[in-house]
Amino acid sequence: MILEPGIDSPMSSMDTAASSAHTLAELIAPLARHAGFNATRLDQVALLHLGRHQTRTPLMYDPSLIVIAQGRKTGYLGDREIHYDPGHYLVQTLPLPFECETFGSVEAPLLGISVKLDPALLGELVNAMQQETPSSRFPRPMASVEMGTSMAEAVTRLARTLHDPGACRAMGAARVREVVYEALQGEQGPALKALVQGHGHYSRIVQVLSRLHERFDEETSVEALARQASMSSSAFHQHFKQITRVSPGQYVKRLRLLKAQALLAQHRYNVNQAALAVGYRSVSQFSRDYKRYFGDSPLKHRRNAKAPGV
Repeated sequence: MILEPGIDSPMSSMDTAASSAHTLAELIAPLARHAGFNATRLDQVALLHLGRHQTRTPLMYDPSLIVIAQGRKTGYLGDREIHYDPGHYLVQTLPLPFECETFGSVEAPLLGISVKLDPALLGELVNAMQQETPSSRFPRPMASVEMGTSMAEAVTRLARTLHDPGACRAMGAARVREVVYEALQGEQGPALKALVQGHGHYSRIVQVLSRLHERFDEETSVEALARQASMSSSAFHQHFKQITRVSPGQYVKRLRLLKAQALLAQHRYNVNQAALAVGYRSVSQFSRDYKRYFGDSPLKHRRNAKAPGV
C-alpha cells in the first residue's frame, strides 16, 4: 500500500505552515456557514466545512485543488491512501470516483478551500510559462502535495479576497490565477500540464473521461471507448485502469451511481426516475448496485437527503 505524503520538513517550516493554516482557518470559518461545500463570490472557489467525523464514503471531486486549513482527510483510490491536512493540499486533475474519510468535530470542524481547475486558464498559464516538453513519466491524476510557503501565501490572499465584494470583482480572477500557478510549480505540475498539452496515452484517456461525463447515461463498451482513444481494447483497458485504478466498466457504474445520489438528494427525482436518468434500464439492478456501493438503499438516501460528502 502506498502512503502519502512523503518527507518530514524542518521544525521552522512546520511552525510557519501551522501559523498559515491557523490564519486560513480563521478566514474560512465565518464564510463557511453550512456543512459541505459553500459557494463564494467567485465561481471557481468553494469553501469546505464539516463538524463531524465522516466515515469512508464514496464521492467524486471535479478537477480541483483542495486546501485543508483545519482537520484532515484520507482518500482511498485503489491501493493508494492519500492524506491531506493543513500541511498538504490535494491536486485532483481528473474526476475520479474514490472513497474519502473526513476528520472533523463540532469543536474543530474541517475547514478548507476548493479551487476548480479551468482548462482554459491552465492552458494559458502553461503556454506562458514556456517550460520543457512533457515528462515521459505517467502522471498521477490525484495526489497530495506538501504545502510550501508560496502556495500558503497565495491561498491566504485568495481567502482574504473572499471577504470583500469589491476585491472579488477587481482581484478575484488574479488570486485564483496565482493559486493555480503555484500548483503548476509544485510536484503535481506535470499532471496539471498533461491535461492541456495533449500528448500520449494519458491525454487520450482524459478525452474519453470527458466524453463519459457528458454522456454517462448512454450505453457504451470498452471497444467503443478504445476506438474513441484510437487504441486497441487491451491497451485502452490497461492505461485506463492505470490512471483511474478501476476498469472502464467499474468507472461508468460508479459515475452513474454518484450522479444518481446527487439527483436523489435534490428530492426532484424518485428512485425510478433517478435510475433511468443515469442510464439504468433495470430499477432493481440500480437499487442493488446502489446499496452495494453506498451501504444504504437509494430510497433511504432520498428520505434522509444524504447528499455527497465533502
